[in-house]
Order: sequence, then structure tokens, then C-alpha cells
Amino acid sequence: MISDVLAEAKDKMHKSVEAAKDDFSNVRTGRANPALFQKILVDYYGTPTPLGQLAGMNNPEARTLVITPYDKVALKEIEKAIASAPNLGANVGNDGTIIRATLPELTEERRREFVKIVRAKGEDAKISIRNIRRKAKDDLDALTEVGDDEIARAEKELEAVTKTHIDAIDDALKKKEAELLEV
Repeated sequence: MISDVLAEAKDKMHKSVEAAKDDFSNVRTGRANPALFQKILVDYYGTPTPLGQLAGMNNPEARTLVITPYDKVALKEIEKAIASAPNLGANVGNDGTIIRATLPELTEERRREFVKIVRAKGEDAKISIRNIRRKAKDDLDALTEVGDDEIARAEKELEAVTKTHIDAIDDALKKKEAELLEV
């Protein structure tokens, strides 16, 4: 019983940390990273589809990304979706077969804005982990067939697991901040 509650909490906390790292990768740094473009939604035959499913991407230069659509019919829609994507500000060029997206140089002010965005995403992830801890604690308190000593030990273990996962988010946040502020 106790081990089930703790295992479920650990699993959910691990998923929260991974989701936070994924969110951090979607905030741009000075380099053109295909992860920035993966989740851009493109209107493909009336259905919003992630760009990663419609095109191959590579970056031949630091600030340039080349997008090669699998279906040439989607070229205009992909171009429109990238141009209108928030927080990118990419200059988009289309030669009929591929799309070149060039990201502008980041200003110091813009870097600071991105740091604020990343910190907010990190705080959201920490809140998620604390909510998981609260639910697990409630589940432990609801167990009646187990002794108080065992529940107290399980709660200590739950606190340790929570601290480990929050520290992992803090570490990822520090790395992303350093990456963003690097010129």
C-alpha cells in the first residue's frame, strides 16, 4: 500500500521534471534549435498539426533552420505558421521546396524576458510537484490498516523524493538561465 503510493508519486514527479525540461527547451536561446519549432501548430488540411510531424528540420548555421516539408502542398501553411509563431520573431524565406527561418540576434532585454518566462515555467513545475506530494500525503493519511510509525517513515521518504525532484528542476533552470544569458 505505502510503496504503491510512493511509487506513483515518484513516477508523477519524474514526469513533471521531464515536462519542465521540455518546456525549457522550447524557450529560444541564441541558436536555432529544432525543438523550438517542433510544437508550432500548422493548419494542415483543416487540422492543427505540430510542425515536427509535417517536416524535417536541421540547422546548417547557428541562427538558421532549414525546414523541408514532407508534403510540398503544406509549404505555404508552414511558412505562415512559423512567421506568426509567438516569441520567435523568425525571418522566413521560401524557395518553393524548403523554408529557411533565420532567428534575429537576441538583445539583452529580450534575454532577460526569456529568463523571466523560464523562471515562471520552473515555478509552475515546482507547484505541480508540491501538488503531487500533497495528494500522496493525503493518500498515506487515508491508509487505516498501517501503523503510524510506517506512515511517518513514508512521509519522510516522500519529502526526500520531493526535494530531489525540486532540486532537479532548479538545476535545469540554472542551466537554461546560463544558456540564455550567454552572449
